[in-house]
Amino acid sequence: MFLNCGHSGQSLPLLRHTDVPHRVTESFILSGYRFPNYSFWDCLKSAFRPTNETGNFWTHFLPVFVFAFYFAEPFGWEGAPPGDSPFFYPLWSYFIGVFCLLMTSSMAHLLNSMSLVIREVCFFVDYGTISAYTVGSSLAYYYYIHPRAGILDLGVAGLNETSARLPTSSSSSPSAPAWIALPEFTVFFEVLYIPGSCVVAIICVLACCNTRQHWRTYRYVIRTLVFLLPFLVSSTPIFYRLLADSPYPVASSSFASSASTALYFYRHCLWLVVSALFNMSKIPERLSPGLFDIWGHSHQWFHCCTFLSILDELHMIKAELRAVLLHPSLVLSPAVPPRLPGPTVVSTYGVMVLLQVTIASIIAWFSWGASRIYGPERDRLEEEQRVKEGGDKKCH
Repeated sequence: MFLNCGHSGQSLPLLRHTDVPHRVTESFILSGYRFPNYSFWDCLKSAFRPTNETGNFWTHFLPVFVFAFYFAEPFGWEGAPPGDSPFFYPLWSYFIGVFCLLMTSSMAHLLNSMSLVIREVCFFVDYGTISAYTVGSSLAYYYYIHPRAGILDLGVAGLNETSARLPTSSSSSPSAPAWIALPEFTVFFEVLYIPGSCVVAIICVLACCNTRQHWRTYRYVIRTLVFLLPFLVSSTPIFYRLLADSPYPVASSSFASSASTALYFYRHCLWLVVSALFNMSKIPERLSPGLFDIWGHSHQWFHCCTFLSILDELHMIKAELRAVLLHPSLVLSPAVPPRLPGPTVVSTYGVMVLLQVTIASIIAWFSWGASRIYGPERDRLEEEQRVKEGGDKKCH
């Protein structure tokens, strides 16, 4: 039923939802399935033929290059320090998170038909990189948008000369930042924000991986809503910035640059909401099962909207980063404690590595469980495949 007699170079046939294990099927997608026993090379070749995963692959693979193009812009700005300077450590941490998210997601959709166990592992890793991305975003927010840590001691000569002529902490400007009067948030931002982002990210990985073995009926809703918590936690500095006065003088170039943060953030949120609606509703394939099996189904739109939200997030971070470069001194009251130390290898890359190791341990645990659950079925399918391939050879 699964393979027909034919030339060895012929593409493997695509199947209907009734011809593949139930574990492989997606709601309202009736055809275009690959048999879950492809070789690695069969999977790679399937990126260039219409299957129900082809669009899922390209809608996250191609954005890698679009993201890299826009990401590289700040390194060419006038007055920017070298790309390997500590100032850019948070930006590189953010890049690592986004790059791993997009590449892992595209590869998970491309390679998940190698076996039932590999399918589970692919998506476990996918969930892990989503969580790592949220922490990478938190690091960028913390150092470029955080009320006090956001303005760094660049330690680079030749920055914008006008910054030296702008008001300093000794000024008694009546428009001092609103957060000066809110010291109760100091502990959260300085002590709890990054550790809290990491803990929430780990909780999300545990919850999403668990939906592949339990809570199957509501898996799409759970996977979507479970990432609302890290969004709320990681976005705290942005909420704070939007509710407080700008830390930059109104007439400065930094103020003009950071003024676009609100627009980018609102668009970032809009795209996230739209992507969540696609992922939970399964529209348009729910309205016409079978019509959107290959192109235009909800997961492809989910990917597109997710990337648009990341792109607006990048523009928002760049706007704040540019504001920092234009004016590296905050207008702070003398009563405010000294600014927090700038980024280090440990506080940026170290956090990402420790998080990845923790997530890898969680993935290994769930992968072991998936092997126990689906290993026997995988072995049975592989044996059936070998028998059918033997029958194919006899046809020649």
